[in-house]
Parts: sequence; C-alpha cells; structure tokens
Amino acid sequence: MTGTQISARVRPLCAADEADWRKLWADYLDFYGAVVAEEATDYSWKRLLDGGDPMFGLVAEVEEVIVGFANCALQGSSWSVHPTCHLEDLFVATHRRRGGAGRAMLSELIALARLNEWRAIYWHTRRDNRTARRLYDRFATADDVVRYTVPITR
Repeated sequence: MTGTQISARVRPLCAADEADWRKLWADYLDFYGAVVAEEATDYSWKRLLDGGDPMFGLVAEVEEVIVGFANCALQGSSWSVHPTCHLEDLFVATHRRRGGAGRAMLSELIALARLNEWRAIYWHTRRDNRTARRLYDRFATADDVVRYTVPITR
C-alpha cells in the first residue's frame, strides 16, 4: 500500500482508539529506537483525552482503519497572547506512508491553528529522517534554531 493515494480522514483521538494508538505508538518508538516507560505512555494517553489538558491528539483513518496519529500540546508564549502548538509526535504506519495520511494530519492541524488563532505550529525531526522531511518541506521551511537538551534523570 506504500505510495497509494487513498483519502485519509482526520479526526480527534477518542477513547475507543486506545488499542490502535498504542500499537502505532509502539511502532513509533521502535522507529526512533526509543524506550518510554509504560507509566509515561499511560500518562500521555490520559492527557491526550483530557479536554482540560493542553495535550490533544488526532488520528488519520483510511477505510475506517487508524493508520497514523499526531500528538500535540498547546503552549503559552511570552511573544504572543495566542498559544503555540508543538506537534510532539507525528507517525504513519510504515505500510501506509506516502499515501496522504501525514499530509492530511498536518493540513488538519493547520486548519485548527487558523480556526483557533494559534500563533504557530512547530515540530522537530531528525536531520536524516528523509521521508518525514519530504512531507514537512511541503508545509514549512526548516529554520536555523539549534536545540539544546539537558537531560534530568532521577
């Protein structure tokens, strides 16, 4: 199915999506070689569904099957009265890539930003993630911001 264009429907994440989201989340973590504690996954899932939390999620469906997700968080800004949206995670199942699901989720997120007057949407990806960058380059230009991370461990 890679590369086949089938219209993806994007909608808000809901409680009934948990099993599909968790499967895709596990695939996403495998893709990045990341390990996230189950406790953190459980907490993120709860936050994504909590309408009072700044986190929210979208899913892309093709033929009523969830093929991708976008995990997002709204953030206040010292530069604006309007929030900024951090697209924390965007993932499409490997066998569904290049079929329009990622593009549909980004388009829906941009439409939400315009509707809700968010200041901006931003995200990160690895420099060598060519597949994702081909998609992202259609929507935005990578800036010259350098990210610094100080890991705080317990």
